Amino acid sequence: MIIEKDLLILLDNSLGLGGKGLAFTSKTRLLGALPEFDSMTIINIITGLEDRFGIRVADDEIESSLFASVGSLLDFVQHKVAQLERH
Repeated sequence: MIIEKDLLILLDNSLGLGGKGLAFTSKTRLLGALPEFDSMTIINIITGLEDRFGIRVADDEIESSLFASVGSLLDFVQHKVAQLERH
C-alpha cells in the first residue's frame, strides 16, 4: 500500500496536478490520456522511481505499455521492489 501512495505522490508531482493525482486509481489511464504526460514526464517519473524505491529501470524496460495506466506502472514498481528485496 505504501508503494501505491508514494507512486501517486510521484505522479502528481511529475505531472504538476496539485494534488489531483492522489485520487488516481489503478484504472486511471496515463500515456495518451493526460496532456501533461509527455516524454519529459516519463524521464522524471523513471528518475523518481529509481530515487524513491532504489530500483533500476533498464532502457529495454521502458515501453508504452508500462505507462498505460497507474495499475500497469504500479505492477512494474511492485515487481522491481520485490526483486530488490529478494537480493
